[in-house]
Amino acid sequence: MTQRTATRDDLDAIMDLERAAFPTDAWSRAAMAAELASPHGRYLVDEEDGRVVGYGGVRAVRGASDADIQTIALDPHVRGTGRGRALLRALLAEARERGAREMFLEVRADNPVASGLYLSEGFVEIARRPRYYQPDDVDAIIMQRSLTERPQDGAAVAAHDAREPLASAENVPTAGEESR
Repeated sequence: MTQRTATRDDLDAIMDLERAAFPTDAWSRAAMAAELASPHGRYLVDEEDGRVVGYGGVRAVRGASDADIQTIALDPHVRGTGRGRALLRALLAEARERGAREMFLEVRADNPVASGLYLSEGFVEIARRPRYYQPDDVDAIIMQRSLTERPQDGAAVAAHDAREPLASAENVPTAGEESR
């Protein structure tokens, strides 16, 4: 597993994963390119044998007290290997480095695997947005966690092990290790 900062050269590989993970509501190429270029966020890619097998992004304006996980997606062949957790932790660290004290994210209500990952990493549900994900009419669960406290590692490992193996993409009934 090799993580590095995503560049514009990674856009094709990211878009391939984006469309596979989020077939009904994938971001446009222009939107993803803007995310990669934004000074207010950071995107990481996870490589295996020179091939991008995952990506994730965080929006964390320097000096702001809060940040948002934008997305995490993995190739189906590497799900269940801890790579999503590693991307999440790297994005949390980036937000902390930029001064954020709280992290927020939205996850589909029909994605218990991703929700379980976030719960095991100290996130809690704070609200729901009915029918947020379109065209599927799926609720968004809004989650939050403090960046000044870390979850207990034993609880995180136990929760992760209970979910193995990870399934398919976030926006299909069988959930995956992807998030918006």
